[in-house]
Amino acid sequence: MADLTAPSTPPARPAARVILHLDMDAFYASVEQRDRPDLRGRPVIVGSPPDQRGVVCAASYEARKFGVRSAMPSRTAGRLCPQGVFVRPRMEEYRHESREIFRLVAATGVFVEQVSVDEAYLEATALIPPALRSEPDAALEWARPLAEELKRSIREQRRLTASVGIAGNKLLAKLASDYRKPDGLMLIPERDKVAFLRPLPVRALHGVGRVTEEALVGAGLGTIGHLQDYPGDLRHLVGSWGPVLKRFAVGEDDRPLELGDEVKSISSETTFEHDTADRPTLRAALREHADDIARKLERRHLWARTVQVKVRYGDFTTLTRQFSVEEPVVEAREIYRLGCWLLAQHQLVSRPLRLLGLGVSGLAEAQARQLRLSLG
Repeated sequence: MADLTAPSTPPARPAARVILHLDMDAFYASVEQRDRPDLRGRPVIVGSPPDQRGVVCAASYEARKFGVRSAMPSRTAGRLCPQGVFVRPRMEEYRHESREIFRLVAATGVFVEQVSVDEAYLEATALIPPALRSEPDAALEWARPLAEELKRSIREQRRLTASVGIAGNKLLAKLASDYRKPDGLMLIPERDKVAFLRPLPVRALHGVGRVTEEALVGAGLGTIGHLQDYPGDLRHLVGSWGPVLKRFAVGEDDRPLELGDEVKSISSETTFEHDTADRPTLRAALREHADDIARKLERRHLWARTVQVKVRYGDFTTLTRQFSVEEPVVEAREIYRLGCWLLAQHQLVSRPLRLLGLGVSGLAEAQARQLRLSLG
């Protein structure tokens, strides 16, 4: 595939569009299982040991069967999975592995929107043979060998597995890659997209977070099929986003790949009138920040993989500490819990604080998490 090349800028979009979603399988835990043969087939939990105050960074599929998830307190993970093997995260090794994987991706000539160290959207539209550019489903089938070759390269050269979804847009490609994990490959033809979406829960759609889900379910719209059949445009339930959600429900999504590398983040902070180390005051501020961040994530239809705390002391010394998880977080309680853990883990409240801040980064589109959890 190394001889396939794409132009420096995307051409005008033809009738057929081909999007692949690449998602490494239990990435952090899989790297550990690859590097330590004694861990293969065992429930691996990347994070602090259960006898320490810590959180889960990632979990292997064997551990997920017991209900272990990212951002969960390590103590809880230990109770759910007593036979779990806890491994300290090696973030630099995961970043190195990510760079090697994306070198293989770049060799295909596709356009790449890298979402995180282990996930990306790939657009192969510019590589479609001219004869297929007016035939969407034939173009998608053309991309299947491309996906198979990419999976094979990752498996043989990096000894890891990836799941790939193929579809005509980002919404469907993401759902497809989640549907047959691990080591999956799924294609959603344009002719089948409405039927594929119909039985899925509304939470599976891009941008449907907890608040939106509650509003839809409360109106009797619990599945995407309900949205497809609904006669209105949903504005009275979800505001101006209603018509977009209605289009998503029938598999229509014209969002382009974001090819820039700008780092995105959301943060909130408080400067106290008087320096304080009072725990209830600090917890209340942190909880308020977490609620504010969660609302912004919900409004922008995003979730986050990294949580950061920021403290400033009376002498204006400023420190930041952060923690990344493999499965993204979006709920205020998850963000708050990770913020509290960072403060305690790094003993940041050793003296009164002038400022306390909380932030998230590593932002990705909020979709398909409920589908992934329901499929195990």
